[in-house]
Amino acid sequence: MAEPIDDYFTATISAMAAAQRRPADDEPIRAGSALSARACLALFDVALGSRHLDLAARYLRSRGKGYYTIGSSGHESNCAVAAALRPTDPALLHYRSGAFYLARAALVESRDALRDVLLGCVAATDEPIAGGRHKVFGRYDLHIIPQTSTIASHLPRAVGVAFSIARAKKLGVSCAWPDDAVTVCSFGDASVNHSTAVGAINTALHSAYQGVPMPLLFVCEDNGIGISVQTPSGWIERTYGGRDDLAYFAADGSDLAATFDAATAAAEWVRNRRRPAFLHLRTVRLMGHAGSDYEPAYRRPEEITADYARDPVLCIAKLLIDTGVLTPAETLDRYEAKRANVIELADQISELAQLDSAHAVMEPLRTASDAIRDAVPASLVASVKSGETDAQITVATAINRALHDILDRYPEAMIFGEDVARKGGVYGVTRGLLAATSSARVFDTLLDEQAILGLALGAGVSGLLPIPEIQYLAYFHNAADQIRGEAATLQFFSNRQYRNPMVVRIAAYGYQKGFGGHFHNDNSIAAMRDIPGVVIASPARPDDAAAMLHTCAAAAAQAGAVCLFLEPIALYHTRDLHEDSDDGWLARYPESGVAVGRARTYGEGRDLTMLTFGNGLRMSLRVARRLASVGIDARVVDLRWLAPLPVDDMLREADATGRVLIVDETRETGGVGEGVLATLGKHGFAGRLDRVASNDSFIPLGDAALHVLLSEDTIEAAAIKLARS
Repeated sequence: MAEPIDDYFTATISAMAAAQRRPADDEPIRAGSALSARACLALFDVALGSRHLDLAARYLRSRGKGYYTIGSSGHESNCAVAAALRPTDPALLHYRSGAFYLARAALVESRDALRDVLLGCVAATDEPIAGGRHKVFGRYDLHIIPQTSTIASHLPRAVGVAFSIARAKKLGVSCAWPDDAVTVCSFGDASVNHSTAVGAINTALHSAYQGVPMPLLFVCEDNGIGISVQTPSGWIERTYGGRDDLAYFAADGSDLAATFDAATAAAEWVRNRRRPAFLHLRTVRLMGHAGSDYEPAYRRPEEITADYARDPVLCIAKLLIDTGVLTPAETLDRYEAKRANVIELADQISELAQLDSAHAVMEPLRTASDAIRDAVPASLVASVKSGETDAQITVATAINRALHDILDRYPEAMIFGEDVARKGGVYGVTRGLLAATSSARVFDTLLDEQAILGLALGAGVSGLLPIPEIQYLAYFHNAADQIRGEAATLQFFSNRQYRNPMVVRIAAYGYQKGFGGHFHNDNSIAAMRDIPGVVIASPARPDDAAAMLHTCAAAAAQAGAVCLFLEPIALYHTRDLHEDSDDGWLARYPESGVAVGRARTYGEGRDLTMLTFGNGLRMSLRVARRLASVGIDARVVDLRWLAPLPVDDMLREADATGRVLIVDETRETGGVGEGVLATLGKHGFAGRLDRVASNDSFIPLGDAALHVLLSEDTIEAAAIKLARS
């Protein structure tokens, strides 16, 4: 079905008269503009390509061959932003920045970018970035980092990319981008109201205020509407037009020359000053939000048709005709030739292969998993400090020492978060790291978990090894989408062409004494456990804490892994196991790493297997001693890795006794034990099973917490019942 905007273009151009004079190719398209006639004509070709891609996407959908119809119509002037930048400037694009993608490809004479986009529309495996897994604007050789359609979630990463350009140089390590690169991220006017965008822009300004280089160009493509909700007139300019430390540039997105000049000025400002800028393009949305959107349901017909005159493709065509670069007939010929070219491509690619099995879909995850499993540091001895080899240490000291060693081993490593530098962490775990290195490698951040994880995302994709700290597990939930929607998806939606290695340290779980409440004691990790490809490490003993942290660093550096490292707060400074002053919880610094997905077994009991992790390990070992006094011989298995679970070890230890008690300090609903139960059942364990867990409750302050957290008495009673059944 023909689109009204398509007919309007043809009718308007047909009614125009040719100009008398044709400018020279290098002559400005308009007095006072830096855009030449030649460049304007080239960008018109890009804009035509973008428009006909939108039309072709709907054509494919009408034939049951296409899956994506959110288009860039009305935003085509963003091609001028690409023209104002360099092809080596990293870009994170809004889903309506299709013309930017085409223009960037044209700058490097890439393969057919029209074909790239159409391959995404039909989810073809030949699509060059996601391989048919999603329709995204991304190409590794174009320095376009792929983004999905989540609202503004890419802005914190963009801040991290901009930050990392100078930081990599300061550390003397290789960066993915040139030293003078400008990071550009584009987004819509509705997205700018999302807390993620507000936080990212605030982080950029916070950094610039302190003199930290932040070469970041924010591009707001303001079409005045978010699906069906109007953005208040003047809101973007009112909010960002007068901000200190944020240079503001604006242009009418229907005017290509004005857009190019504003984008050029903004890009030069950012490149020269290494400070953030905000480019506000007043665009127009044409053909609704997507092909399935019935726009007349929320906009009057006269509102819709009033926008036709602001169509940037039409306005560029009129500019070229009025200045004599093209005649109306030549313009229409180009328009129809581009249509024919795109439709021909669409018909060709509509029959190409798509992902045809779970195995094919999950290939990037499986490849990453194999690489992670192989990334184990064989020896840590070389990095052990002289005279410390035989020292018995706590969990906190083990982690601290491992972080020292990781900084020595990986020059690209950085440790950052709230209070980690000068204070050395709330629990002293990062004490001394700043003094041993520099503020370039160990530094405090602002108090915003989205910003912290966004910095890690940007640093990882730029060639650094970020080790951010989230101060408490409860705070992770404030920013979980930076892991779920950005970190975990990048390798999947780029076929591992892009990776964002990181080790996120998180002070976790309950049982703190004298300090607590639900924000400082949290036992919920359900939001982490179902994220594909993420490694979740949960050490309990000091030697495991150090060894597993080294393994996570190796997996991140070598395989691009996203690792969540859960540190049990209550065990940070624990020394004893059974009696006061027995030093039973201390251990020596390890000599080698620990393979991802391998458990650790304590004892050879034949009556009962206790599968546990974290604080549950200490409780289970204490209970096992009491069980021995009543004739029950139990072995205790520390899972250590909660994703991937140590399936082989679990099954072997379960079969050894035929009776399994899962000791789960997380909640009854959504807790780790649910996954352990399901795994044992799936793999045919036929013995007796039981599970104890904490109550489905938030954790209150003080001793009241002990009424809802899993206790040793509960574990013991369940163990006796199971062993004697």
